[in-house]
Amino acid sequence: MGMDRNTVIGFVLIGLLLMGMLYMNSRSSQALQELNKKKADSLAALAKKNIDTSAVKKDAALADSFKNAKNQQATAGLKTSGTEELTAVENDVAKITFTNKGAQPKSVELKKFKTFDGKPVVLLSGNYNTISYDFNNPVGTGTLKSSDLNFALENKTEGADKSQVVTYSIKDSAGNNIITHQFIIKPDDYMVDFNITLSNASKLITNSSMGLLWKNETPQVEKNISYEKQQTHICYVENGKYDFSYLSKGSSENFSKPVDWVAVNPQFFINSLVAKNKFQSAEINWNNVPDSLRIVAQTNTNLKLTVPSNGIIPLQLYYGPNDYNVLDKYNNNMGQIVTYGTGPFSFVKYINRHFLLPIWDFIRKYVTSYGIVILLLTLIIRLITSPILYKSYLSGAKMKVLKPDVDALKAKLTDKSGKMDQQAFSMEQMKLWRSAGVSPLGGCLPALLQIPIFMSLYYFFQANISLRGESFLWAKDLASYDSILQLPFNIPFYGDHVSLFTLTATITSLLISLYSMTNMQDNSNPVMKYMPYIFPVLLLGVFNNLPSALTWYYTVSNTITLLLQIVIQKYIINHDKILEQIAEKRKQPVKQSKLQERIQAMQEQQKKLQEMKGKNNKN
Repeated sequence: MGMDRNTVIGFVLIGLLLMGMLYMNSRSSQALQELNKKKADSLAALAKKNIDTSAVKKDAALADSFKNAKNQQATAGLKTSGTEELTAVENDVAKITFTNKGAQPKSVELKKFKTFDGKPVVLLSGNYNTISYDFNNPVGTGTLKSSDLNFALENKTEGADKSQVVTYSIKDSAGNNIITHQFIIKPDDYMVDFNITLSNASKLITNSSMGLLWKNETPQVEKNISYEKQQTHICYVENGKYDFSYLSKGSSENFSKPVDWVAVNPQFFINSLVAKNKFQSAEINWNNVPDSLRIVAQTNTNLKLTVPSNGIIPLQLYYGPNDYNVLDKYNNNMGQIVTYGTGPFSFVKYINRHFLLPIWDFIRKYVTSYGIVILLLTLIIRLITSPILYKSYLSGAKMKVLKPDVDALKAKLTDKSGKMDQQAFSMEQMKLWRSAGVSPLGGCLPALLQIPIFMSLYYFFQANISLRGESFLWAKDLASYDSILQLPFNIPFYGDHVSLFTLTATITSLLISLYSMTNMQDNSNPVMKYMPYIFPVLLLGVFNNLPSALTWYYTVSNTITLLLQIVIQKYIINHDKILEQIAEKRKQPVKQSKLQERIQAMQEQQKKLQEMKGKNNKN
C-alpha cells in the first residue's frame, strides 16, 4: 500500500485509539492496585497488634451461643429446624446445594466449566454469601432476620417437565405456614426461580415494604486475578436502562429508580438477583480484597421491594456463564452484560452480536479446533474487507503515479531561499488530484473504515466464553495470554512473561510497515517516515496480557493482509492502465464534489487573507 499522508493519518488515529484504551486500562489497573495496597496495609497493621486469635475465637463462639439462645427464645412459638441441613439438587448444567439456615443456596457448582487449575467452578461458597431480610416476630416482639433461622424442609419434588422444586417453611404452633421459600430448578437452565411467600404479610411487614440484603463473595476462577479484577463489572438495569461499573472505579452505586436486577460479573461468570416485579430502590457496595486471598470481590446489596397484598414475592437467581446465547433468551437485558463493546465503541456490540457471533457459532459446529475456527473467521473478514483494501492500494498507486507532477509543483512554488508557498501548493495539489480523478481521502477513509472491525474483534475475543480452556499450538487457554517464558521481574507496559503470539503479531505488523515504507510516495518527512512503526510497538505492550485468541487472530490477519498487499500491488493493479485512466480523466471536464468545493473555497479564502496581511505589513 502506498503510504501517502492520509493513509498514515488513518493508522495514526488507530494508534491513538489504542493508546487511549491502554491509558484507560492502566488507570483502572492502577486504581485496583491502590485499593489492594490499602487493604494489605490494613491487614498488616492488624497483624502488628498481635491479637490473641484464640480469645477472638472464644468470644465469637460465646457470641454465637448467645445469639442462638436468643433466637430460640424469640422463636419459641415457631416450628423451625434445630440444626443446619443441606439439600443438593442437580440438573444438566449445575449442582446447587441449599441450606435450611435462611432457606437459601449455599453452594453452586457449574458442571461444564473448570477453573484455570482444573478444579470445578464454584460460584457460591462460604458463609459470606447470604440472602436475608427482617420481618416482624409473629409470636413475640421485635424483628427477626431470615438468615438467622433454620427453616424446615417441607418437600423436594420433581414435576412432569423435570423441574425440581425445593420448599422450605417456618410454621406457627398450629402448623400453619408463616414464611415459605420455594426454589424451582429447571432442566438445562442456570436461572433459578425463587419465590418468597409471607402469610398475613401485613403483620410480618410494616407499610408493605421489605428490605432485602444480598451478600456475595466472588472467588478467583481465571489464571491472572489482577486481569480478572480489571474485567469484573457490577451490572444492573435501572429504570429500564442497562449500565455497569468497573470494580476498580468507586466502591458503591445508589439507585432511586426501579431496578430490574443487579449482578456481579467477574469476567466470564455471573451471580445475579432478579426481581420480576422490580425493586423499588437499591444500593450496592463492594470491597476489594488482597489477591493472595483469591477472592475477586465482595459485594453487599441492599434492596427495597414492595410486598403485594397476597404476600408472594417472585425473584430469580442466576448463577452461570457470561454467554450471550444463554443470557439473551431471558429477554431481560442480561445479554448486555457480555462486554461486546463499551464507551465510544458501544456500537461495535451490534457487529459482534449480529454478525461475528453467528458466523463464529456456525464455523465451530463443524470445526473442533478453536485456533482453526479463528483462522477461518479471519479469512471471511479479510474477504469481506478486501474491496476496502483494494481501494486503499489503488489510491496509493495513483498517488505514486502522480508523484513526479507533485514534485514539479513543489519545485515551481519554491523560491530561491528554499521556502515553499504551502498555501499555494495545497491548492495546486488539490487541482492536480481532482483533474486526475484522485480522492485526497482515498488512503485515509479505508483505514478508518477498518476501525469498527478492529475494535469489534478486540472486544469479541476478550468476552467470548467459548474460548475458555481451549488450547491451540503452545497456548493452553485461548481466553488468556500464552506464555513461553516467565520473567523473574515485571517490565512496565509489558508484563512479567513473554507471549509468543504477541511477538508473531508484532513481527507481522512490522513486516507490513517495512513493505509499506518501500512504496511510500514521500519519505522526506522524518516524522511521517517513522510513524508506521508506532503501531507495532503498541502491539507489543498492549497485547502481551490479552487473550491469545486475539493475538493469534492478528497474526493471521496481518499475514493475510501482507500477502494481499503484495498480490494486489504486484499482479492486480496495472500501473500503465492507471496512467491511461489519469490521462483520459484529465481530458474530461472537472466535476467537484461539495466537499471539494468547500475545501477549495476555504483555501482560497485563506490565501486572500494572507495576501491582505502581506499588503498591510508592507504599508
